[in-house]
Amino acid sequence: MSKFDDIISSNTPTLIDFSAEWCQPCSMMAPILKDVKKQMGDKVKVIKIDVDKNPAIAQKHKIQSVPTLMIMKSGNIVFKQSGVIQSNQLVQTLQKFV
Repeated sequence: MSKFDDIISSNTPTLIDFSAEWCQPCSMMAPILKDVKKQMGDKVKVIKIDVDKNPAIAQKHKIQSVPTLMIMKSGNIVFKQSGVIQSNQLVQTLQKFV
């Protein structure tokens, strides 16, 4: 099992940011994700997946545009949305799964 599979199969909700270096809106997500992690602390994991460097993971999860944010808990996708999402909205969504 890969490290990615280990992380997403955890009971701790994992917020995954699927992005790419060339994607302008993706760069807007960095401070938002930092804020979310600051507010949520150890209740959530936040990871970033570069779709160009990890095409198999992106393909497996049917990522068609970036940024795409996905929340996984116990190996299940519990939330998935493309585009920039503000930190308060992400925190509210994550609260449902902690």
